[in-house]
Amino acid sequence: MHYTVWYTLYGDEMSTDEKIMEKALEAFALNGYENIGVQEICDASGITKPTLYHYYGSKTGLLTQIMTEYSKRLIKDITEASAYKGDLPLTINKTVKAYFTFARNNKSFYRLLLNLFFAPPQSQFSKISQQYMKRQYLILETLFKLASEDHGNMKHKEKRNAITLLGFINSYIGMWMNGEAELNDDQVFSASHQFMHGIYS
Repeated sequence: MHYTVWYTLYGDEMSTDEKIMEKALEAFALNGYENIGVQEICDASGITKPTLYHYYGSKTGLLTQIMTEYSKRLIKDITEASAYKGDLPLTINKTVKAYFTFARNNKSFYRLLLNLFFAPPQSQFSKISQQYMKRQYLILETLFKLASEDHGNMKHKEKRNAITLLGFINSYIGMWMNGEAELNDDQVFSASHQFMHGIYS
């Protein structure tokens, strides 16, 4: 069953601004940010345009708030999971599991997040989203910088390993969204083991 971050943080009852975000997120994820107008969001939320503008100012403001709220939770999860304490395979396993769990629980947002990889660089969506993607890379790069102190063959490969790991994780999540993979514990182990084999070899 799919639960959004709003249910996780606030319980079963959503306020008007939370409902707007929920409906907008679903629409953006399924149809693309550029293809959804304010009126469509208002119709789905059962509100008028002045109400949306009251809470978010514009469609861009709404997207920015969505990215901020959901990314904050994702960043927290992966920061905790990727804290390196001397056991790289365990840390990679926990990091992969954190991403898979977040994607399962926030499917619409993660679908929207994946869309940014293919958004035109000058699009409004890309400009808003890039800062959050860079934070993810920096967290993973920090993991590999710390691990390189114990694994000399990884030195000077921190950025490459961070990019590879996130791409690897997102490939599995993309396949899951298309019904071609599962994001269960077995898949976490398999994906982690496959990645570790690649960087050790």
